[in-house]
Amino acid sequence: MLVRSLLHRGHEVRVIDNLSSGQRSDLPDPASEPRLSILQADLREPKAWESQFEGAEAVWHLAANRDIRLGTSRPEIDLEQGTIASFHVIDAARRHAVPRAHLTSSCVVYGLPTVFPTPESYGPLEPQSLYAASKLAAEGLFSAYAHTYGLRSYIFRLANIIDARMNHGVIFDFFEKLKRDPTRLEVLGDGHQAKSYLRTEDCVAGMLLVADRADAKVNIYNLGTLDRISVREIAEKVVRAHGEKARIEFTGGSQGWAGDVPQLLLSIDRASALGWRPPYTSAAAVDRTIAEVAFARGLGR
Repeated sequence: MLVRSLLHRGHEVRVIDNLSSGQRSDLPDPASEPRLSILQADLREPKAWESQFEGAEAVWHLAANRDIRLGTSRPEIDLEQGTIASFHVIDAARRHAVPRAHLTSSCVVYGLPTVFPTPESYGPLEPQSLYAASKLAAEGLFSAYAHTYGLRSYIFRLANIIDARMNHGVIFDFFEKLKRDPTRLEVLGDGHQAKSYLRTEDCVAGMLLVADRADAKVNIYNLGTLDRISVREIAEKVVRAHGEKARIEFTGGSQGWAGDVPQLLLSIDRASALGWRPPYTSAAAVDRTIAEVAFARGLGR
């Protein structure tokens, strides 16, 4: 979505992706889009890709380990795919004099906040997962490089980003569980976990607007919705999309897994002051995404 938006704005876009979780089909075809190039490479090996930064006006760093829970059993993965990869990206930006660097961080850097909605100024930041720690480390690198080397950095602390193409997250997991067993849906935790859900296209619109209008040396912005929705409600909606045949079973406890942040609601006042506002509530974003996923899977036809 970001690539298409940048192309629509008239930019030349060079994509670097190891395609470990994304798919080439998610991107436009370079054969029909001369301003797009795609290089399959691993960010942990900068010699394979850093030449792509030559002459660039900006870098957008979206890559990370997509499976937060995987870091519990493989603690090195977030260090390698998060912190170290982010260092290679921002250092390549420095060496190639790229003036602007954008980072997709996450709401989980706040840890277990006690203030809702949570503003960007909230602290102390106490990550609960290795994924969150890697995001906070990346934020530190992007901030330090901005202050040390003069580039401008943009850090986006995102709510849960969803659309029909996602291949991880609670909605995807629920559909996969019901695919395996349409009579039972296991939900981690007690179902009272409640978070914000933002559509991908609205997230991209927010990032681009902030990048256009914010001009500090380090720009940190939350992007989310004004409300949240519980895991129980999402489970009920997904079961309904499957014909309401499954029983919902909760594993118990306030956290879904070790490192989970059960309650999240971001303040978006800073982005709103620039003119951005999400068009959907969390419930509406979830409803639209569930309908798209269900249609793609042939449910209800």
